[in-house]
Amino acid sequence: MDKARAMTASSDPANPSVTVLLVDDQAMVAEAVRRMLAPESDIAFHSVQDPAKALPEALAHAPTVVLLDLVMPDIDGLTLVRYFRAHPKLKDLPLVVLSTREDPETKAQAFALGANDYLVKLPDRVELVARIRHHSQGYTRLLERNRAYQELARQLDQAAQYVRNLLPRPVEDGPVRTQWLFEPSAQLGGDALGYHWVDENRFAFYLLDVCDHGVGPALLSVSALNVLRSQTLPGVDFASPSQVMAGLNAVFQMPLQNDLYFTIFYGVYDTRTRRLRFASAGHPPPILFQAGGDVAELRCQSIFIGAMPDVAYKESEIAVESPARLLVFSDGAYEIRRPSGGMWSYEEFKDYAVSQSGGQGPELDSMLAHVRSLLGRDTLDDDLSMLKITLS
Repeated sequence: MDKARAMTASSDPANPSVTVLLVDDQAMVAEAVRRMLAPESDIAFHSVQDPAKALPEALAHAPTVVLLDLVMPDIDGLTLVRYFRAHPKLKDLPLVVLSTREDPETKAQAFALGANDYLVKLPDRVELVARIRHHSQGYTRLLERNRAYQELARQLDQAAQYVRNLLPRPVEDGPVRTQWLFEPSAQLGGDALGYHWVDENRFAFYLLDVCDHGVGPALLSVSALNVLRSQTLPGVDFASPSQVMAGLNAVFQMPLQNDLYFTIFYGVYDTRTRRLRFASAGHPPPILFQAGGDVAELRCQSIFIGAMPDVAYKESEIAVESPARLLVFSDGAYEIRRPSGGMWSYEEFKDYAVSQSGGQGPELDSMLAHVRSLLGRDTLDDDLSMLKITLS
């Protein structure tokens, strides 16, 4: 065996790395190709004379390259190229057309239909083996890449489910009731939301939005969510929104988070006084629908979390006319680029929410449906999270 063949041959002759399927109605051609490939211990060879059996044979033998005769009875080689390219399990197989014809129009047609190569039969043995190895290697790498992508997708699905499992169940009874909507634009997004009782009278809630999408932003959002849920910021009173903001900013500085940052709204509702304290770090102002019909934007802006250390965060307070409804959301709810051009604005989002509310706050599913109708598709450009809270 020469040096080039020794380098590409399979280390295990019982498990060849290359499998060839020849589809040709002439037995003498099959025998000639078999003999050409016989010295190659890493190449397994199969042939079929009936072109109608080409696809079943390909499924049975899992070839890494298929050689197709151009002219055959009933089904010609170009028709077989169409059949292979239309089959979901065989559509990526390398297809090499073998023909006695070398005219450019036939070659162009073969390539237009999806053939990977075109050889005038019978080709030189060295050239045939080289082309078979070349196409088989590319196909094998494609399969390996697809398997890697499938495994990555599986792991991302598991991670996305983990993030969803961290989100709290809706609260359906009591003085504070909640609903939420969580729609990442990709498998893993940077949004997160949560709520819990600080004590028997004060209810804390929060929605955060990490810049960008993917694994890094999802990890940051989960880390911040776990800190808020477990109330583990040192020296922080979790009934004080401004202290919570300062505590988060101290822990999640951008240089320590791969230059990622997040916005967040944090509120605390006291059921005894019916007053709501809140703070915002670069987050869109939530909309409060009061029992008397008034609609208020909860504005108390400070810089986003992670921008710089030692930021002094502000907080505000508002009296709640119960039963009131509060809508907290990420900017993915309104930064919608219409197919016709232009971006849906915060003001337009608010006007639509008010028009749909009837004083009760809009239904979250109908808000999502409207966003998708504006986009003209189901897939979102940005993560979209909404939290609707009824305050009694």
